[in-house]
Amino acid sequence: MASASQFYIGANDEHGLYPPTAGKRTPVMPYINRSFYENEYNRQAKNNFIEACLRCGFNVFDVKPEFQDVSVSTRVSRVNYAKLTMLVTFGYNAFGSGNTFNSAKGMFTYYGALSSYRTNSRILAEDIFEELSKEQYIYPRSVISLTDVGVLESVNCPSMISEAGFMTNFTEAKLMLDPDFVLNAGEASCRGVCDNLSVEYIERNNLSAYPTLRRGSRGNKVALAQYLLNYYNYSIDTDGVFGLQTQNAVIKFQQENGLTGDGIIGPLTWTALLDLSPTSKTIKYGSVSSNVMYAQRKLLSKLYYASTLDGDFGTKTQTAVTQFQSENNLVADGIIGANTWAKLAVLDEGRPLT
Repeated sequence: MASASQFYIGANDEHGLYPPTAGKRTPVMPYINRSFYENEYNRQAKNNFIEACLRCGFNVFDVKPEFQDVSVSTRVSRVNYAKLTMLVTFGYNAFGSGNTFNSAKGMFTYYGALSSYRTNSRILAEDIFEELSKEQYIYPRSVISLTDVGVLESVNCPSMISEAGFMTNFTEAKLMLDPDFVLNAGEASCRGVCDNLSVEYIERNNLSAYPTLRRGSRGNKVALAQYLLNYYNYSIDTDGVFGLQTQNAVIKFQQENGLTGDGIIGPLTWTALLDLSPTSKTIKYGSVSSNVMYAQRKLLSKLYYASTLDGDFGTKTQTAVTQFQSENNLVADGIIGANTWAKLAVLDEGRPLT
């Protein structure tokens, strides 16, 4: 096995969200009267991939940390300046006008037909395709070469793009925002990179992979914790330095999740940050925790509007839970306990197309 620390992995997400790139969205979703934007999937899948790579010991370069779109030429320049081992880009497919749903479906991975690293890029695309194919609700289609795609052909390293589904397919569109589907896509992509480079893949729930961190700590595992904190909307720098900003975010996170607010990331805080047991607690109106955010994301992916994804169980979240319970033969009390979790947490298709 090779040492992950000798490799420098680039992670890139297509398009932007603030403001959203024009046209890169699903048709309007029924029940909630809004589209899902492509970058809502792309960015989080990329971040999940980065987290997995950091856990496995890779050095990682976030090609597009910005929320807004960044030109291909700028991203190519960043990649080439960084001298990366490889580049992995996340996108989501579409077919037709984009205004209506259709039957096009499935996962593709791509490499550059005219890339100077064509063979290695193809093998990388095949390795990630193989791992993505193992995931639930990912329908494997093909590994394809493309031309005139800058992030595939103009970068000075092997490069591939994955598109795990079609946002013009109703079922695959809903999955774009399912936290388990997105996490699985990021983790599978990391497994593909590990296979490609003969590096050991470390499972996400292996707590021995997460050291105790505190003020003054530095390195990839600090950056990993910072990415996880940003998932919960703390908006801190992902610089790998455990400074005051990170410490304050950790304390707030701990307090909101029933932990001792000491600013030290030990096993209990890691478990909460990773949300390894998202269905372990009964949550209801007034709850504030990582479990609530998980529930909100699951509800939204199933087309129940649960307000902003803020981890705060308010009136709109309660209403969404009650609707979900009513439509799934559960006691409609607005409380998420064992029976509701059992229905809500599964990876499935959610509400039907009306």
